[in-house]
Amino acid sequence: MSFPDRIERTVEVAHPPARVWAALTTAEGLGTWFGNQAKIDLRPGGSAQMTWDSGDKAEMRVERVEEPTVFGFTWQIHGLPEDDPRRTYVEFTLEPTAAGTRLTVVESGFAQLPEDAYRKAYQGNTEGWAHELGELVDYLDAA
Repeated sequence: MSFPDRIERTVEVAHPPARVWAALTTAEGLGTWFGNQAKIDLRPGGSAQMTWDSGDKAEMRVERVEEPTVFGFTWQIHGLPEDDPRRTYVEFTLEPTAAGTRLTVVESGFAQLPEDAYRKAYQGNTEGWAHELGELVDYLDAA
């Protein structure tokens, strides 16, 4: 049985690409809308980490930085053991529009999972991106 390998979401935001870029690629931005705290070494091969007040954390590896249009990272698949080497790839693409920025996020790599882990990770991240992109828009609108 074949599973969809990617989640893709697009939002239109009424802010210029530079503002959206900063929200995606700085510790201040990520630590406000995505996690509760963040660290990031913004270069290919750099590390990033987000933590939440719940004690959860996400370790990321920066893979692609093409300011101000493409930011990509890999991260551990939620629900797998910490020592599991499998990761998904997340890429944000920013396109200027007349009203601000079209932001597309694509997360891929789910097809490498067995069915039980796939269903949990894919569903969780599909719901997660809908929520997190709403948080991003709220963060940008509040500034």
